[in-house]
Amino acid sequence: MASCDPYPAEVADTAALLASERTGAITARSSYVTGGILPSQMAPFHDNSATKEGGVMTRVAPGDVRSWRLGARTRKGVLVLHIVSAGAWIGIDVVMAVVVFTALLTDDDGLKALCFRALELFAVWPLFTTGLVCLASGVVLGLGTKWGLIRYWWVAVKLALNIVLTALVLVALRPGVVEAAEQGQRFMAGESVSLAVGDLIFPPIVSPTALLIAFVLAVFKPWGRIRKLQRGRGP
Repeated sequence: MASCDPYPAEVADTAALLASERTGAITARSSYVTGGILPSQMAPFHDNSATKEGGVMTRVAPGDVRSWRLGARTRKGVLVLHIVSAGAWIGIDVVMAVVVFTALLTDDDGLKALCFRALELFAVWPLFTTGLVCLASGVVLGLGTKWGLIRYWWVAVKLALNIVLTALVLVALRPGVVEAAEQGQRFMAGESVSLAVGDLIFPPIVSPTALLIAFVLAVFKPWGRIRKLQRGRGP
């Protein structure tokens, strides 16, 4: 007698497949619950990346110390300011070197006095201003990009050089420049004074050398990341 089974083999296979898919969905849902995350609690993904127009991007990752980054256009603008201020800084250093070594090598006391008075015009406050602008723009670039301020060795060394050189303008350079300018003024007034260069020979050597090191660090970015101290570890 022929079989009268109302469920053909194709229908049975389809039913088995649906049962398997239902079992897999239940298992996946159980894994979410076991991990403490319900499907209804899963927040949608939002792309908060910076737009092409620039600006500041707000980070939503919890626990991230750096909560913002510069947008593309803003970062380029700050970078241009940083490079221009550094270039102006080294340019002032070069002019100062020309004036100081002219006063050192000449035998004309009148020219020495003129060089000393010229130093007062550009060797202190313009140099200090460019140092501050370079420092401020560098800090903004560090905080607003992936490099940070003390995350990489080359950035930390550049920051230290910038701070030290800017401070030395007021601490070491300014007193010598003021004294030399007073000597030049007294000489032009007819008084008998000693027109010695003295310690003014060091700033035109030290400052450009340190700035050259900073430029090399910015180009080659050596030494990698600064390792964080691991706390709670026994000896």
